Amino acid sequence: MLRSRFTLQPTVRPATVVILSLSLLAVACSSNDEDAAPPVDENSDTSAVTDEPADSSSAATSIDTDADDAGSSASEPATIPADFATAAAAGQITVTGATPGTELTLRGPGAEQVGAVDGSGNLLFRQVEPGEGWQVLALGADPAPSSDEVRVPDFDEHPDQAFFDGQEIGEGFGYIEMRDGTLLSATVRLPGPIEDGPYPTVIEYSGYDPSSPYEIEPAINIYGLLGWATVGVNMRGSGCSGGAFDYFEPMQSIDGYDVVEAIAAQDWVYENHVGMVGISYSGISQLFVAQTQPPSLAAITPISVIEDSYRSVVWPGGIYNNGFAKSWGESRQGANEAYGSAWVNQRIDEDGDDICDANQSLRSQNRDLGEAAAATAFWTDAEGDPLSPRTFVDRITIPTFLAGSWQDEQTGGRFATMLDDFTGTPVFKAHLYNGAHADSLGPQSLAAAIELLDIYVAERAPQVSPLVRLGAPALYESAFGVGGIELPPDRFASLEEAKATLESEPAITVFLESGANPAALGAPVPRESVSFEQWPPSAAEAVSWNLGDLTGGESTAAFTVDVARSQLLTKAADDDGDEFENLQWEPLQAGKAIVFETEPFAEHLMLTGSGRLSLSLQADEADADLQVTISEVRPDGLEMYVQSGWLRASHRALDEAETSETLPWHLFTEAANEPLPDGTFTQVDVAIFPAGHVFRAGSVLRLIVDSPGGNRNLWAFDVLGFDGSEVRIDPAASSLTLPFVSGVEVPAEHPDCEHTRSQPCRPWLPYANTLIAE
Repeated sequence: MLRSRFTLQPTVRPATVVILSLSLLAVACSSNDEDAAPPVDENSDTSAVTDEPADSSSAATSIDTDADDAGSSASEPATIPADFATAAAAGQITVTGATPGTELTLRGPGAEQVGAVDGSGNLLFRQVEPGEGWQVLALGADPAPSSDEVRVPDFDEHPDQAFFDGQEIGEGFGYIEMRDGTLLSATVRLPGPIEDGPYPTVIEYSGYDPSSPYEIEPAINIYGLLGWATVGVNMRGSGCSGGAFDYFEPMQSIDGYDVVEAIAAQDWVYENHVGMVGISYSGISQLFVAQTQPPSLAAITPISVIEDSYRSVVWPGGIYNNGFAKSWGESRQGANEAYGSAWVNQRIDEDGDDICDANQSLRSQNRDLGEAAAATAFWTDAEGDPLSPRTFVDRITIPTFLAGSWQDEQTGGRFATMLDDFTGTPVFKAHLYNGAHADSLGPQSLAAAIELLDIYVAERAPQVSPLVRLGAPALYESAFGVGGIELPPDRFASLEEAKATLESEPAITVFLESGANPAALGAPVPRESVSFEQWPPSAAEAVSWNLGDLTGGESTAAFTVDVARSQLLTKAADDDGDEFENLQWEPLQAGKAIVFETEPFAEHLMLTGSGRLSLSLQADEADADLQVTISEVRPDGLEMYVQSGWLRASHRALDEAETSETLPWHLFTEAANEPLPDGTFTQVDVAIFPAGHVFRAGSVLRLIVDSPGGNRNLWAFDVLGFDGSEVRIDPAASSLTLPFVSGVEVPAEHPDCEHTRSQPCRPWLPYANTLIAE
């Protein structure tokens, strides 16, 4: 049992971090640093995020699995006791101290696995089935060195409460023991002396640097300013934590369970329960941890998250995202190597942390992210479902606040398609808006997260301290370059009032035209908001257009594939430091798109969800990469970007049980993948990512079909190499279906194009489709 693993380190008190804390809004997540949001991958064995294998000299050795040979062999070899060590955990068996290069075989009640020991003497067998009698053998020798038999536990075999009660965790930097003995690094910061507790407590948990004692993670330190105790914990295989890293492997979820219970057992924790906070990686991690249902987890506030590992970021439409997803994978590969982080080296070299040093030893078994990329082109339920929150958020049973943007340049906007899957939460609130990844830390969403945690964790009337109110405008200005941004006023005088009001309010709030509020142009502050009891809204009605009836639909049309466009990004047209307003959206090029336009809207209609474009399509080649974009052509002559969707046409097969009128659900499996037929038109349905946007009366909806690229700040696409080939659409056999709600009140004037966040404008120019003679 681990006791007193914490050593007191200098910590920064709230009064000294006012200028630091909300600077998070400028750097909360960036693809160029270690705080980038996690791209996601559909394979628990392959956290793929790069399109070429990385240098694997220090990476995990590949392991072959043969289910047909499970548990037996043709003849049992003579054995001797092994000189290597084995340790079992849920889903894993770790070998250490073995001779490098030795081939080891894992046998037991499940699938046999074979792997080679790496240069550090390590080998980690993953995806090991629970049960008794697992044994590791070096079958290349006679007699064969053999380990003792070990038992692999189930993931839901949780430790007794005594395991958590026995851990003494105090202020400063230290370690928390997991059920398998692995030590995770953590930093505890208290808002006052420990003897003045207990304090309401929140945890941030990710594979970035939340446990660094030298740099404060700004997102969690907001809560330190508000009088909370904060705990930053590094996932296994990252920072000073032990173990090997793999993107959201099941062990990380149950580690989160253990972290929650160990922290909640401390005397300085109010009511011995905790909340979780964090954006992006540490937002997504909350969903994974909460589905394990730790008894002492009282509420979560996941923001800027994903719903499906494959579909959301890494393979949108079955096309590999070799922009943000690739760069994130490369940064994780380097940072999680042994001694790959500056603060880890400082901890070891300057502070003499022997535990941190020893915990680097298993990094040689970190998942090779480059190798993994090659294995994820096709979806499988067995591998993809465990890494897709949409499949398990129904198991979350505590109050939850979620926020995200439609045009999120890192994690995408598909998260909204899982909002109706939160069926087990007693209280569920979501903020949805146009904008960027870090906008979930804007004033409205930050205030809502504080409310939820104050009510259900701190058990008090929600209040923002005068110190935070005083500092917020300057801090937001440093992040967004806009002055005058203030947190909303406190709404409640008592806990009873707060709880009753929050639980009676609609679950969904959609903020409209963020960035265009005249009081704070360019900032993540909306002009209007509208609330719904559910998402998609029950009031939404599907509106369909036959493309043959639209302008541009007079005849079969074609576009020429433009491979170079796949690497074109939308970047800021100025140098004010805010990359998500005043974006430069390039005009369409003649012959490289097909464009359709509706008649002007007779009334204001609000787009409320995903869209479905059904195309009758033909191509010169046996496959085609498609990008679909909807925009609003306004009476003032400007075209405003709304949303996009993508698809590789060979992935057109649908899961009819999951497909709806406005959301085609593609299988993305290898078995369902099919080339386009030669010389004939075939139906190809493209899913348009969800959005909430008001098309005003007098505006026209424009639909663009072209090659992927040019519509995202960080996303690029690994497209097929069919440059210059032709893709054709028969408009008369094609249709667009979108969900709309009428009666939404918005200002008469269109939003300011220069400042509306992540929705760039360009001058509307008439576009002549390339028509094909019938």
